[in-house]
Amino acid sequence: MAPAPSAGHGRTESLLVLAAVCLSLLALPFNFTGPAVAMPAIARSLGGDPIALNWITNAFMLCFGSTLMIAGALADTFGRKRLFLIGQLVFLVSSLALTQVRDLLWLDLLRALQGGAGAAAFSAGLAALAQEFDGPARTRAFSLIGTTFGIGLAFGPLLSGWLVEAVGWQAIFLGTAVLAAIALGFGWRFMRESRDPGAAGLDWPGAASFTAALSLLTYAVLLAPEQGWGSAWVIGLLAGAVALGAAFVAIETRAARPMLDLSLFRIPRFVGVQLLAAAPAYSFVVLLILLPLRFVGIEGWGGLGAGWMMMALCGPMLVVPMLAALLTRWVSAGVLCGAGLLVAAGGLVLLAGVPPGGAAAAMAPPLLVIGLGISLPWGLMDALAVSVVPKERAGLAAGIFSTTRVAGEGIALAVVGAILAGFARSWLAGAGLADPAALTLAAQRLAMGDLAQAAATLPQAGPALLVQAYGDAFHDLCFVLAAITVVTAAVVFGFLSRPARAEPALQPAEAAAE
Repeated sequence: MAPAPSAGHGRTESLLVLAAVCLSLLALPFNFTGPAVAMPAIARSLGGDPIALNWITNAFMLCFGSTLMIAGALADTFGRKRLFLIGQLVFLVSSLALTQVRDLLWLDLLRALQGGAGAAAFSAGLAALAQEFDGPARTRAFSLIGTTFGIGLAFGPLLSGWLVEAVGWQAIFLGTAVLAAIALGFGWRFMRESRDPGAAGLDWPGAASFTAALSLLTYAVLLAPEQGWGSAWVIGLLAGAVALGAAFVAIETRAARPMLDLSLFRIPRFVGVQLLAAAPAYSFVVLLILLPLRFVGIEGWGGLGAGWMMMALCGPMLVVPMLAALLTRWVSAGVLCGAGLLVAAGGLVLLAGVPPGGAAAAMAPPLLVIGLGISLPWGLMDALAVSVVPKERAGLAAGIFSTTRVAGEGIALAVVGAILAGFARSWLAGAGLADPAALTLAAQRLAMGDLAQAAATLPQAGPALLVQAYGDAFHDLCFVLAAITVVTAAVVFGFLSRPARAEPALQPAEAAAE
């Protein structure tokens, strides 16, 4: 059943606005998983060391995550439609430019531009949807957002693998450009302009200090695996992030119209939603990058085969988010979200028992369990995010929530990649290989799924030993991720699970927030 619109816009127009936002958001997971599948092909085409290749993903995540909250505030202040169209246009142009690059540095820079543009379209699109739909209709509309992400995550690796093998890695960015162009047309034609009537201009000092603090923090985490946590650069970046974060808090406590109302953090429900935003990072998002690298680089599968296997992980998102929205009529969102995380943790434990080179049939069940578990909170998170503030500040709510989610994902990718490389290095060192510099570089190559370069860097090890080292490191990593996910589930239960109250039934969007 299609969601009904709020007053002031016809049903058909509201549904076409929903289609525009869904098409825009469909490009994001496709643009996230596609380059991971294509990374070996990009490395063969453009070259680059593991750190430079990592920035194909990191540049997008850094700029996307760092600008989401300011994008939400800009949407509320200057117009949701205006910012959505600007974001879509820049995303379209940068995607087309990526098909023409011949240098890895330019590819990384354009990925950063894509990230900023994607943040603008994402925050403005969600804020626009909050104006179009109310009550039960809003819950259904936002559950479609979860399903849209599921479609992109489920079919993105498969389509990307086919495009890489049949056409070339450039076709991935051409595909995202096509989606952006269609979303731009729908948005221009059917989206109505809206803004926060109480907005008095953007809190520029707060916006600048927050964006700079988050950028420095994320960059420090991304740089640490390369230079070490004790390096002067990393320590300086972390110190700068702390100083700017303190400045941001001081600015916001004195601003008449702060970008972030710090009093919101006194509300347990609001805090719980922000913690939930980062929950999928360690149980699901990191696997979107690590698994294609493992399948193609370590297992030796083709891109198409890797894409089919990723369907087991992402396929449940085609259905489960909509079911989760329906279940909130009888079960609180906190219980559903916490239970889903526990199921995902169980899937990670099962995944730990599948070594490289094992049968593909053994890999599918753990991935399916993880996908089923994470799909429960995935369909509820965005509706929860916009339910914790007044409707007029939906852009801010979407920006805060998305910033927490994406910043957490970017940090998780960097940290988990470093952990995997560290486990592989320790295993190789334990096998009697004693060249520290070669061990570190070989471990980094393994974490990137580059078995050939790892073997060239450490020829005395041999491919079989390197694959075993990777398998043992991945096994240990899965248990670390499972432990983090269980702890996160407990925290989500604590903040978002509340006993049912004896009162008239809540609207689904309100029930989801309980």
